[in-house]
Amino acid sequence: MTVWLFYTLLGLIQGFTEPIPISSSGHLVIFQELFNIDLPGLSFEVFVNFASLLAVLTVYRKDVIRLIVSLWTFLFKKDRTDETMVDVKFIGLLLVATVPAGVLGVIFGDWIGEVLGGVATVGYTLIITGLALWFIRNMRGNKGDGGITLRDAVLIGLAQAVALIPGISRSGATIVMAMLLGIKQESALRFSFFLFIPISLGTMILDGPALFTNPETRDLFGPLILAFVASYALTAISLKWFQHIMAKGELKYFSYYCWIVGLLVVLFLA
Repeated sequence: MTVWLFYTLLGLIQGFTEPIPISSSGHLVIFQELFNIDLPGLSFEVFVNFASLLAVLTVYRKDVIRLIVSLWTFLFKKDRTDETMVDVKFIGLLLVATVPAGVLGVIFGDWIGEVLGGVATVGYTLIITGLALWFIRNMRGNKGDGGITLRDAVLIGLAQAVALIPGISRSGATIVMAMLLGIKQESALRFSFFLFIPISLGTMILDGPALFTNPETRDLFGPLILAFVASYALTAISLKWFQHIMAKGELKYFSYYCWIVGLLVVLFLA
């Protein structure tokens, strides 16, 4: 496998699996095991993950702009209208929900990677992810953006922290928790993917520069850019598709997928 093709495949895998509840990190571990190769390191994963972030911002650009404008008018123009206050509260709750994964990631990140980073863990956690998705497949909440509470934000943040374990989908964990708390599908999706923003930005700032100082990767500018573009494009496509799936209430198909892949991993790769 050529270097260009290898990096392109990694970007495609990251891009397609990041928005949907099947664990992008888990699939990269499976890919590594199947082809008996070493991935380019955490900094590479952070790099293509940042491409996914840009795709999320592109898909939700209208919401992003609205939130920024609301925060600006709240801070500098003393706007206190109901619509502005809902947006400002939403931003505040996103910051609260970011804390658990940020803190636990710093404290336990290395330990999780060393102890729980194996392919066997991915197999079992994919099965668990499938069960969680199956449990909430028919739920329909009644709380919109304005109905999300501080307690909801903390619990969703803790769910995101659980997704530090490979095979536990970040989007899946946060959406499952949000729907268990009675939040509408559309708001659960939006909160989940906006919660992705500070985590991805933070990890890119902390770990991204290492990609270009690492002697093994700094001379691979072309393949890295190709992986970045592939991740961006597939994330945008996958996210739009997932929005459609959620609207139709067909989460059960992701349960089937997680169970099948998880079982195959446990039986043949663990």
